[in-house]
Amino acid sequence: MAARHRLVRGSAEDVWAVLADGTRYGDWVVGTSESRPEEGVWPEVGSAITYTVRLGRWSAAGSTVVRRCEAPHVLELEADSGRLGTARIALEVRPWGEDALVTIDEHPLRGPAGKLHNTVADTLIQLRHRSMLARLADTVEKPPKNGHRTA
Repeated sequence: MAARHRLVRGSAEDVWAVLADGTRYGDWVVGTSESRPEEGVWPEVGSAITYTVRLGRWSAAGSTVVRRCEAPHVLELEADSGRLGTARIALEVRPWGEDALVTIDEHPLRGPAGKLHNTVADTLIQLRHRSMLARLADTVEKPPKNGHRTA
């Protein structure tokens, strides 16, 4: 199972403000950059963003669609990685005192990645999640250079 959690020093609303901004995915989602709206109003159900996925010199376009949104606590996404297939990514944000407990759960859904899903793939996803949650925490906890918080 590829689920991981992290305590973020910020309110659930602070975390949600970052998740609800589709242009900020490159700030915290490992491997993505240049995210932009594709369809609808993010993060409404059915809305989508596109982005560039980079691994070294290799790059490709990716897209993510919102499948479930219960602001400010639940965001479920389907990320499309082209030939590799799609993945279900569920984010849950819970108040934890003055902070927020963020849980991410990701599983391959369709395509080759879904058919070849195994414990090795889960281990790689876990490593990605560790980095991703650290980046999300940094994004929430550190105010932008202009001194204003995102929330």
